[in-house]
Amino acid sequence: MGSHARPNRIHRTGVRVAMVALVGAALPLTAGGLAEAATPGATHSADDNGHKGGEAAGAQDAKDQAAPQINADHAFLLDARDGSQERELWGGAKADESVSMASTTKIMTARVVLKHPEWLNRQITVKQEYRDYVQKVGGSTADLQTGDRLTVEQMLHAMLIPSGDDAAMALADTFGSGDTQDARIADFVNQMNVEAQQLGMTGTHFDSFDGISQGNNHSTARDLAKLGQRAMLQPVFADVVKKTQFKTEAPAANGHIRYYTWDNTNKLLSSYDGALGIKTGSGPESGYALVFAAKRDNRTLVGAILRDDQGRFDDAAKMLDWGFAH
Repeated sequence: MGSHARPNRIHRTGVRVAMVALVGAALPLTAGGLAEAATPGATHSADDNGHKGGEAAGAQDAKDQAAPQINADHAFLLDARDGSQERELWGGAKADESVSMASTTKIMTARVVLKHPEWLNRQITVKQEYRDYVQKVGGSTADLQTGDRLTVEQMLHAMLIPSGDDAAMALADTFGSGDTQDARIADFVNQMNVEAQQLGMTGTHFDSFDGISQGNNHSTARDLAKLGQRAMLQPVFADVVKKTQFKTEAPAANGHIRYYTWDNTNKLLSSYDGALGIKTGSGPESGYALVFAAKRDNRTLVGAILRDDQGRFDDAAKMLDWGFAH
């Protein structure tokens, strides 16, 4: 969630307000480990006789080499091997502890939506309720304008790139079943939980479509890394989350054309060679979160960090560097 500058307001991921322009008849508006791997060739100390030091020294060196040095305990890294196959590389001391996951929730929102690829071009009309919701909760926004008509694919961009809660609500309202908005959203969240169970995410429960928790929206670093890996198998999802910026246009309520520009909240994309995504999050309960992926030398690594500080992007880079070296 959160602005990533400080997690002192409810759900502020993607605080950069989207740049919007309306044009028409001259009207411009503008974190030791699980399955820790020892490092080949780890150095050992030598005693006065020139022999290698004792077992204690060697064990300490191996331990130092066997884990990335990061701040977060809630961290997990896997190697996405062959398609849906994966191999655990490393997990932090609390990789299996369930905690608030903030806007990384939206990865599952997108996964549920993308179970219906035939709807990608379906238009969704922005309701005032979506804007009112963002204002009510102090959430992050794609600054969607009431009455504009955006496709499902555009809404995915609006949700995943600037982390728009308004877009997340629009998708939940559209893909849920029920006679009322509340019923449709409740049904959609239930679909998220069913999908989590099918993926074996035993430490995860959703009560929210965007990460603004009602008290029971939590996951583990292991679960989120697995979710991120599975989500990246969907080409549309992978294409969206790798973009540092996205510009698009949509029909506005008054018949003109609205132009939107969304900047990605994931700074890893512009700072780490080979970064592929995936999703940021932050909040007062969550601290700073990040689900991330990168590819080098035909290897794709996926990781997750929860309850980190503002150094989450640095921690992710250290985890990736460690993973590619092993």
